[in-house]
Amino acid sequence: MQADTAPRYTSYPTAPHFHPGIDAAVVEEWIAAIPQDERLSLYIHVPFCDRLCWFCACHTKQTRLYKPVATFLGYLHEEIRTVAEKVGGRARVAALHFGGGSPTLVAPDDMRALMAALRRRFTFLPDASISVEIDPNDMDEGRLDALADIGMTRASLGIQDFDETVQKAINRDQTFEDTKAVIDGLRARGVASVNLDVLYGLPHQTQRSVVATVEKVLSLRPERIALFGYAHVPWFKKHQTMIDEAALPGADERLAQSLAAAGVIRRAGYDAIGLDHFALPGDSLARAAATGGLKRNFQGYTDDGCETLIGLGPSSVSRYRQGYAQNVTATGEYERRVGEGRLATARGIALSDDDRLRAWVIERLMCDFSFCAREAAERFGQAATPVLAEAALMAEEKPEPSLIREGDRFTVPEARRPLVRLVAARFDGYLARGTARHSAAV
Repeated sequence: MQADTAPRYTSYPTAPHFHPGIDAAVVEEWIAAIPQDERLSLYIHVPFCDRLCWFCACHTKQTRLYKPVATFLGYLHEEIRTVAEKVGGRARVAALHFGGGSPTLVAPDDMRALMAALRRRFTFLPDASISVEIDPNDMDEGRLDALADIGMTRASLGIQDFDETVQKAINRDQTFEDTKAVIDGLRARGVASVNLDVLYGLPHQTQRSVVATVEKVLSLRPERIALFGYAHVPWFKKHQTMIDEAALPGADERLAQSLAAAGVIRRAGYDAIGLDHFALPGDSLARAAATGGLKRNFQGYTDDGCETLIGLGPSSVSRYRQGYAQNVTATGEYERRVGEGRLATARGIALSDDDRLRAWVIERLMCDFSFCAREAAERFGQAATPVLAEAALMAEEKPEPSLIREGDRFTVPEARRPLVRLVAARFDGYLARGTARHSAAV
């Protein structure tokens, strides 16, 4: 791992360490072990967009025809049926998230039918949250109505940057006016929570342009804001080669953009949540952060406390008590497996006791910038001893320690918090064994 790069730690162990030894047979055993009345989350991955944004690192493909989407939806219904039968009615859905790709590419009636199938096959709790990632350029009145009909409680819109030069450089045209119209339409239909994603570190961005975008975002008064650093990984996503690397800001400029944007957001009255999220006081994410209940998964920071998350659709990742499992990425292979009545699992990883300990430490650092040694020992017993010894050594580093020890708590110093991914990586037991390349740590 390069000194200035690190995993994003939306899981531990991270996805590059998943392997094909975790197959459908293993996952069937994990599903069978789900306890009665378990609260679980569902994630639906729609692997299509009607345009390809060059900055994107998601598993998606561009299509201007709806036929591939309609075909995929038919197989998605089959996967829902297969997985629900294996769950056997034991669990209750507390959260549902539609991601992609662009879930809003799905036609209104098809979205209603998909939600009806999910409710028919799974039992939803009355207060279940339903969130959808939205591309404002997909939206019309019919789609807004459909999202209201499925009971959406939270909308997540990608902004990236409102500057036209930046948008052209990343192939993402999106006006402020169109974005505002969609948010107004959502709120008029009773959607109570809106999350907006902003990127820094994009080509041609400056501190001034990032702050200008953030100020426009703040004028929309979203309940949540995510401020992400652009992950330039052209070895992983070939279409990112369309971005002019010479126009990308350097590490110092990226940090300056991040700090400037975060300062503007905090001064507007938002609470800072973890590394890169912000929420209005009183929002459930802010409450979770204040009470130690903040979590981190493949959707980023969340107040979703479910231990089990089942991913549906190509490339989606599931989390069980026993480990992680990921569906096959290629849509054609996904459809073949699902069409045969099988789970689409391609790879994953089973958790060891050491994995669980390090995952807990890393999540607490990413969420709270600290962890309690006493709690680690209570949770994990003697297994915590070597990790606590590692933390103690980090607290003794000169001249600038990576951690500060105060009583039985280890805390990331304020100045190092923008680099918390690098601190968390010190507890990663897999990095030295792998050859995976990672994105910039800021």
